[in-house]
Amino acid sequence: MMTALGLGLVVGLVLGAVGAGGSIIAVPALVYGVGVGPAQAVPTSLLVVGASSLAALLPRVREGLNWPVIAVVGAAGIPAAWAGAAVGRLLDPNILMLAFAVIMVLAGIRMLAAPRESEGSCSTGAGRNFRSCAPKAVGVGLIVGFLTGLLGVGGGFLIVPALTILLGLRMKQAVGTSLAIIVINSAAGFSAHAAGFNIDWPTTLAFAVPAILGSVLAARLARRLKSKHIRISFAVLIFAVAAWVTAGTVTA
Repeated sequence: MMTALGLGLVVGLVLGAVGAGGSIIAVPALVYGVGVGPAQAVPTSLLVVGASSLAALLPRVREGLNWPVIAVVGAAGIPAAWAGAAVGRLLDPNILMLAFAVIMVLAGIRMLAAPRESEGSCSTGAGRNFRSCAPKAVGVGLIVGFLTGLLGVGGGFLIVPALTILLGLRMKQAVGTSLAIIVINSAAGFSAHAAGFNIDWPTTLAFAVPAILGSVLAARLARRLKSKHIRISFAVLIFAVAAWVTAGTVTA
């Protein structure tokens, strides 16, 4: 129980500070730290990350969210999450965890790179410009939604760079927009895994409560920290967790 409390706090701090990456930590933490099986860890992670993202989103609402992008990416992600969950049931759990480790390494490499921002057609909410950006937004939603259902990740580590590089949102707006999309994706992924899933409430609450509190605290403190330091710290953390996941899976 103490391990669940501590790891939940780490997940919340990462999610609140970066606006992404909480689920990348949550699934390995549940499997290798708390001892939950992968089949249980995925929906539990989606439940915790969805609630934590919602809590982290609230302090950022006043900074402005791109609601059209949230609607398009979120809507495209819902059926994709169901498809990902269906595929995940056909795969060996160890294969899923190794795939998780690969995605973590890619996410860490991406976080080490300096963010690129460019004002794009999706940065405006309506009119002809947004119609030209909608196909890209649908593509982002399909990819992220599929990974959400398959691996139990909210997809924020992909959403943030996709919003800034592909859709042209500014970083400040992209973080809050990402959190809103994570909430939608997590709800869709959880609904896809809900059949036959019995929630272990003591473990889930021990993990979720500190994650929610940590996400709110980190979302407020992140404004005072340099984004470069946050990105480097996050990258180092997920490289370490990726190595931990690989070693644990291979040993198993």
